[in-house]
Amino acid sequence: METDTWMIKLLLIDDDSFLLRALEIGLSAKGYETATSRNATDGFAQAALISPDLIILDLGLPDLNGIELCRNIRTWSEIPILVLSADEDEAQKVAALDAGADDYLTKPFGMAELEARIRVALRHAIGRSARNQTTVVTVGTVSIDLEKRTVSNNGTSVELTAREFNLLLYLARNSGKVFTHHQILREIWGRGYGEETHYLRVYINRLRKKLGDQEGKIIKTRPGIGYQLLDTTE
Repeated sequence: METDTWMIKLLLIDDDSFLLRALEIGLSAKGYETATSRNATDGFAQAALISPDLIILDLGLPDLNGIELCRNIRTWSEIPILVLSADEDEAQKVAALDAGADDYLTKPFGMAELEARIRVALRHAIGRSARNQTTVVTVGTVSIDLEKRTVSNNGTSVELTAREFNLLLYLARNSGKVFTHHQILREIWGRGYGEETHYLRVYINRLRKKLGDQEGKIIKTRPGIGYQLLDTTE
């Protein structure tokens, strides 16, 4: 079922007036309702005022780093945030994701790719909301029963340790969202394990093996950044 874009409100925050106008025209033509801001201060205020369905946020803002703005928004809202980065700097992308961004897009990019990222982010946000209100979390072929603490893939039972279960559940409840190594380690192992990426690698490999996901299609690696769990039926 296609999303009715006329009901979707986007907040675009970027200090590049040419790009901002191009995005506004392009997305409005596709039926999205758009609001724009050229700095972090106004962007933060608008986010609170209009409650957008998704924020497109440039990291290079004049008054406050986009990463800090993302972190500030996350103190009170779970609005999906798609960040725009001017380069391939992995450290910057990791910092944005650690600050609470849902995904990133590197400039220059095409409108078709941006639209696809918007649709995916919105779909995952709706899915997360539904999954947080149910005792059975289902993502594609993977099903997790929270009460029984059981897992199945394609209807076949999968035996997991407690740590493996918690790791899979964390990724599944936020399917589609890119998590950094640090985010996952702090959540599943605790704050003292933020740098122990080899622990995470071992557990991800175990999960993939048990799920029959040796090719990494369900649990996808984002090189140099982290992992995300995907719905392979989409």
